[in-house]
Amino acid sequence: MLEQVFHAWERRLASATTDRVVRPFDWGLDWIPANGHRPDMPPERILADWARDVRRDSARFFTAPPTREYTFVPEAGATGDDPPGVLTFPSAFATPHPANNTVYAQYFPARRAAARGRRAVLVLPQWNADEGGHVGLSRLLAYGGMAALRLSLPYHDRRMPPELHRADFIVSANVARTVQVCRQAVLDARRAIAWLAGRGFERIGILGTSLGSCLALLTTAHEPIVRVQALNHVSPFFADVIWHGLSTRHVREGLEGHIELKQLRRLWRPISPHSYIHQVRDRKSLLVYARYDLTFPVELSRALVRKFERLQVPHEVAVLPCGHYSTGRIPFSLIDGWVLTRFFQEQL
Repeated sequence: MLEQVFHAWERRLASATTDRVVRPFDWGLDWIPANGHRPDMPPERILADWARDVRRDSARFFTAPPTREYTFVPEAGATGDDPPGVLTFPSAFATPHPANNTVYAQYFPARRAAARGRRAVLVLPQWNADEGGHVGLSRLLAYGGMAALRLSLPYHDRRMPPELHRADFIVSANVARTVQVCRQAVLDARRAIAWLAGRGFERIGILGTSLGSCLALLTTAHEPIVRVQALNHVSPFFADVIWHGLSTRHVREGLEGHIELKQLRRLWRPISPHSYIHQVRDRKSLLVYARYDLTFPVELSRALVRKFERLQVPHEVAVLPCGHYSTGRIPFSLIDGWVLTRFFQEQL
């Protein structure tokens, strides 16, 4: 009975969004480098070869050259040596949309001195989060003694080109673009972490929610500076969430008839957590999922937990007594925030 109540609530909350657009399917070959294939080779074969090469050398794929082009603007009226403010820097991956190529991050200094050195958490919000998304969580982390840097994901809020109303270009029926824009998010996250390290933070963690949890694991797997990660709503496979999730039915509608789930899973392996779990065995992870989740179906979340267990990767698990959308509603948002903040206080 409780499951039925939450599932009905989740569907009502999901239906409140009325601006979802079914975009046409595209292999996205213009988003990958030319790789010497014959002009008559099928696009799915070209993408399969490219995805295989990416997986073989993911370190190169997810590594960006360092930059010094950071600009930090303190909040108006802020004083002290470590004021709140907004950080901007160029993205290491240039897209055809200039607005998306500048990265924005809101910085929240710790409210009190940390007992074990300067601690900071990079925060990656959920898909389609607006500019205020996860600001409350960032402030909670700051109140708990850790600085928080809240990153705007590609094609979100100030990075969204004027022709878009939603962040459709980071998750869509364009296969290669989805991979490349998620890669862009990881490159942006690594540059943000480099900025934190350059400011003297000694213990750095990462927190990602929903799509952000996938991007956080990819970042941790390729960024040795990250000590701990909290993954809030999880799945081992990127494609399966899109195929089975409540919030991505419009994306699946654009994909169906052109590609099967098995093939999509293979092409999106470069951005699937399942591919990199063995690379985070030297870090501590918190895996959070919701018992009545229809967006990240709970069987996928439990499959990721089992994978961590089989590989003996250090981790903790927290199960929220709600669904995906309802995680953002009181009292569940407070429970989630407390679980996440406590984890970083203990592990950082």
